[in-house]
Amino acid sequence: MRINLKIWRQKDATSKGGLQDYVLEGVNRDMSFLEMLDMLNDQLVKKGENPVEFDHDCREGICGQCGVMINGIAHGPLKHTTTCQLYMRAFKEGDTIYVEPFRAKAFKVIRDLKVNRSSLDNIIASGGYVSADTGQAPEANNIPITHDHAEAAFEAAACIGCGACVASCINASAALFTGAKIAHLALLPQGDKETATRVIAMVKQMEEEGFGHCSFTEACEAECPENISVNNIARMNFEYNRSRLSKNK
Repeated sequence: MRINLKIWRQKDATSKGGLQDYVLEGVNRDMSFLEMLDMLNDQLVKKGENPVEFDHDCREGICGQCGVMINGIAHGPLKHTTTCQLYMRAFKEGDTIYVEPFRAKAFKVIRDLKVNRSSLDNIIASGGYVSADTGQAPEANNIPITHDHAEAAFEAAACIGCGACVASCINASAALFTGAKIAHLALLPQGDKETATRVIAMVKQMEEEGFGHCSFTEACEAECPENISVNNIARMNFEYNRSRLSKNK
């Protein structure tokens, strides 16, 4: 099928970017969105032009590297789906598709659709870990934890750190990402020791990275490919307030 593309091209973070038009013929409906971009890049290289740069890695919906805005929606029109798992059968013959990078103050454009998301790594590095000794895994039943807590922790840990929550938020907030990383450790016994210091350090780092504040529109949950619940933001706020109150006693 024939697809009209309007793709954001930008040399680097300091250069002015803009949408550039491309027409792609012979797109197979069973191609993934990234395979369609590969097809475009093959044609551009053959013409001696620079290919469109974009992030990708596993192409299996696991790593979270492939995020772009497609027609103004993080990861595209299918709910709870990463860009690499979006297939061209979601579009029609002759469709015009706008492809842009995730936009946020904390996500500097490296080139074209590729952005620097190391600010998310910095949030994790500030407190997203436990002091439990490494070694052979203990028998799971030796650790007292309820089924509900185990399930909630597992669901929060499913966050792949793609940044779609930031890109879809009107304030470019990283509250859902940070909340998920805090909640999955706060709900487990292994995370108890650092609970108070962790939440304060990670929230502080989130603010220092330049992310906006959460106004709870829930757009982040709606666009999250892993369907991470905004309940994790509530958990983060609860843990933060509890830590502050305990510190002031």
